[in-house]
This record gives sequence, structure tokens and C-alpha cells, in this order.
Amino acid sequence: MTSPHSPTPLADPKSARIVFLGTKDFAVPAFETLCDQGRNVVALITQPDKPRGRKQEIVATRIRNAAESRGILVLQPESINTEAGSASLESLRPDILVTVAYGQILKPFILAVAPFGGVNLHGSLLPKYRGAAPVARAIEKGETETGVTVIAMSPQVDAGGMLASESTQIGTDDSALTLEARLALIGAPLLAETLDGYLSGSLKPISQDATAATRAPKLAKTEAGIDWNAPAFFVDRFIRAMNPWPLARTCFEPEDGRQNSNVLILDSRLSTDPAPGGAKPGQIVEASKTRLVVACGDGGTIEPRVIQTEGRKPLPACEWARGARAVPGDSFSTKPVS
Repeated sequence: MTSPHSPTPLADPKSARIVFLGTKDFAVPAFETLCDQGRNVVALITQPDKPRGRKQEIVATRIRNAAESRGILVLQPESINTEAGSASLESLRPDILVTVAYGQILKPFILAVAPFGGVNLHGSLLPKYRGAAPVARAIEKGETETGVTVIAMSPQVDAGGMLASESTQIGTDDSALTLEARLALIGAPLLAETLDGYLSGSLKPISQDATAATRAPKLAKTEAGIDWNAPAFFVDRFIRAMNPWPLARTCFEPEDGRQNSNVLILDSRLSTDPAPGGAKPGQIVEASKTRLVVACGDGGTIEPRVIQTEGRKPLPACEWARGARAVPGDSFSTKPVS
């Protein structure tokens, strides 16, 4: 595949004027690596700050703080895909746009502002898991390997020509939170190295195999309810995939008639113990000082490790169980939690 951009290769790729577009924490290592290498990062474009936490306070993102601490211009347009956004970019005279977890799809007229167009660091081994949630979806689907891919951007989402990739194993304890952090660290030096080859003309994009493409749609709270009727291996993967957002949720239903409570399960592991005969999906089959064990739909079990009652702090599962007076026979509901 040839790039739609055919600029004159740069004799000194490290002198290229870079506009970095990124918002989420996944983008921070890549941004900091480029800055710390002395690259000519002329601006950061990031999403507007949003209210966070129970108090809904406006808090600057990590990447904005990283840019401001280095004296780099920060722009936060509601949408970059406007005439005003294009004009702002043109005034910065970028040679290339670098995007990592920015949160907006760049339109062709925005990519056309930079002679070298845009490159993107994506959290999967493309063409698998194109979309907004590649890390969570890979865990949810039971993949044992994933990685990062650097692509030359095209108008189609995550479909541009591939420039470089690097893989890593998905551990049985990995959540989307831990795996994404690892992928960000893997991707940062790969992106920097790839930029040199792309800007110098020594590295050309390679077309993706569209027939092998899979999707990684954005996560939603409406899909975060735990289905305890599912096999234990799936319930365990699901819980880890939903962390850090939207967090797997269920309803604790004490057998003695005490009030039900909505809870979040932040971490778990697959247990080797089968559920005792007669145990129903979602039923607690052990609540000891060392572990909490819950039956699943295939007769297998999982061990929740961190649980949070809605509106309270996360606790180790055994500590939560003591506070909630959870005992064998109590259940977690298979019903979706509103």
C-alpha cells in the first residue's frame, strides 16, 4: 500500500513538527517519550476536561498535565473536525499528526493539513479488534495474545496501512487496566522508532487484510451486568475486561431476607474447584477468611478478589464478605443491574 501523502522524505526525522492528539492515559507514555527524546512536539490537542468522581469536579487529564509541565501548547476543542479546528492545525504548521487514544476520528480534510498525514498507535494487533475498546474486547473474547500496531491513518477507523507492531501475552490475571498500561509502555518506543522510518521514507505502510478484521465496539454500562449462567471461564474474563470501566456489576441477595445491594466486582480469578451439587449460578459456595467462591452456570466457580458496594470504597473480597455478612447460600443475581 502506498500512503495518500507523498511528501519529500525528511533528512532529519527528529526535526519534524509534531502535533500530538491524545486524551486517555494510554497516550501518556507515547507523548512523554517523544517529548523526552527532544522531538519537536509543537502542541497537544486533547479532549475538553470532564467532571470526575462523586463530586463531579473538573480535573485536568494526565496528558494535559504532562504537556503543561513541559511548556507545550495545549488546545482542547470540542471537535477538531471543524473549519476552526483545521485553521488551528494549519497555524501550527505540522509535518505530521500523531494520535493515540484521542477519542475523535479525524476527517480527511484534517489529515490533509499535515504533509505526512497522521499516524496512530492502536492497542491491538491489527486488523483484529478495530475500534474503541480493543484491550477489553481481547480479554473478553479469551485471546491469549495481543499487542500494539502503528498505522498510517486513513479515513476508515483503524484501517490504515500498518507500519509496525509488537505483541505481548495476555496473562490470566490481566485486567483491561493492567494490560492497557503494559501496551502503552510497549507502544511508546515503537511509535518513536516508527516515526523515524516513516518520515525518512525508509518505512512504507503495508495494507491490512480486511477479511481478517474484527471489531472492538465501545463499552457501555448497559452491558456490564454479570451473567452468572455463563461458564466460569467467561465470567472471570468478563470481570477483568470491564475493569477499569464500566466495571462488572451484579446484585448481592442475602438468603436471610436482608436488603439487596448493588455491587461491583473489580477483579477475580478462575477457581479450580467445582461447585457443589445443587449450587445455583451466582450462589456463594464458600466465604472464608481466605477466599470467596461463587458458582457459575457450567458448574465451575470463580473467586472474586475485589468487591465494591455501590457508593463505597473497593475492598478485598473476604473483607467485603465479612462486612456484608455474606455466607454460603447467599447469591449474586443474574439479573442486569439498572
